[in-house]
Amino acid sequence: MDKLAGPMIVALRTIATAAALALACAATPADAAARKARVQQGYSAGAQQILARARAATGGAGWSLLRGWHETGHIGGPGGSWAYEAWFDTLRYGSRIETHGPESQGGGVSVRGFNGQGGWTISPGGASTPIDDRAQAAQIRTEAFLGGGGIFYTSRFDAHGETLGPRQLHGRTFDVINVQPWSGAARELWFDRATHRLARIVDRTTPRPVTTELSDYRKVGPLLVAFHARIEGAGPPQDRQIDTVIFAPPDRALFSLPRTP
Repeated sequence: MDKLAGPMIVALRTIATAAALALACAATPADAAARKARVQQGYSAGAQQILARARAATGGAGWSLLRGWHETGHIGGPGGSWAYEAWFDTLRYGSRIETHGPESQGGGVSVRGFNGQGGWTISPGGASTPIDDRAQAAQIRTEAFLGGGGIFYTSRFDAHGETLGPRQLHGRTFDVINVQPWSGAARELWFDRATHRLARIVDRTTPRPVTTELSDYRKVGPLLVAFHARIEGAGPPQDRQIDTVIFAPPDRALFSLPRTP
């Protein structure tokens, strides 16, 4: 039996190698892209350091206490001002944003949501539509990731993050990282080096970059929250002002498209 063991092992290894080569040859470009995406998950050491400083500056261990995020506020622009309400799950993917249209445009409520698997919208007229477009799905996944504070839970949400180096703007210095959730859209995150707070979010996945300037940080429970955002690049500039923030576990049913009777 010992004399046969060596040749048998060699033969088995040859068969295994041939099988692996056959599978590699049969792999599709999509398989290769999926493997590449898996390899790229995780944050570089520099990105982790920047995020750790930002987490400490805006609540530290308080972020570990969150089970959900619910906010209300107003959005103002050339077309008037309208209210919105948003829910985010900080434990796993989940978002729902309800926007009440300006009275000058007939009002009505628009809803968009993401339950971790897919996104959807409900028009002011009540028509519900799943989001099948890959680019739109990536955008709404990233919206849920950022809204739920995903950048401060580096081991909870799969994402890739790397440093882009320091940037200077309006006399301030920023530490900039690029973060992309798995199957999501990339965002540049600019952290003020003086305060370590997130000050700018830049979306370069659109024809014209969209910049969100964050300010008016206030203490809410254990955290510091940016109550004001200035959004430029997606049409006329808009200002988003938070009115209330409550940290409460959300009903997961909020994030799924309602079933039709």
